[in-house]
Amino acid sequence: MASFKQIYARAAKRKGDEAALEKLIAGSKPKSKAALRKIGDDRYLSEMTKRIFQAGFVWRVVEAKWPDFEEAFRHFDVGRMTMLSDENLDELGRDTRIIRHAAKIAAVRHNAIFLSDLAKEHGSAAKFFADWPSEDIVSLWAVLKKRGARLGGYTGPYFLRFMGKDSFLLSPDVTAALIRAKVVDKNPTGKADLAKVQAAFNKWQEETGRSLTQLSRILANSIDAPREG
Repeated sequence: MASFKQIYARAAKRKGDEAALEKLIAGSKPKSKAALRKIGDDRYLSEMTKRIFQAGFVWRVVEAKWPDFEEAFRHFDVGRMTMLSDENLDELGRDTRIIRHAAKIAAVRHNAIFLSDLAKEHGSAAKFFADWPSEDIVSLWAVLKKRGARLGGYTGPYFLRFMGKDSFLLSPDVTAALIRAKVVDKNPTGKADLAKVQAAFNKWQEETGRSLTQLSRILANSIDAPREG
């Protein structure tokens, strides 16, 4: 497996020098556990929903319509969203303020119930996400996929990243960098390969003292024409 020093050197060379790379990733700072705990569970449901609607769609369109989504879904109050009836979902499916995708609309109720259950189990959903150890972020992805609705694939990881949870993304660029570093030899989708990826990130984090978020972005920028990490 390549050392992170080698990966960092490639990324710095691509961006011009180390100063340019550091400037690029300077804003990639995850929130602290304390900050994540203070976020209302309604904001977790809102972010989940936004990422679900952006999946396979033009992100900027969803972003532009988001104030209307907030209004239509009563600002994602978790208790109210758990109580949505099938008739309510049908009404939302005809609401021109939002993107009318029945399965994604139904996911709001499912995920509200998921978050409500987490709150009963842990005091709040925010506490659950804040306290989950980043050294096993791939298992949190599995929880999102199993217990949530439409939170598999990239959607769950994007949700965590945009909430500020320290995590990495398996974007095409990061995956390419992991393959080049000989962490895995193909797109890591199975448990064994995901465990190898997590172990590599944990090792690099111990080696560098950087967040998983910054490590992920450095990996992405070590690849030609990077998009995201």
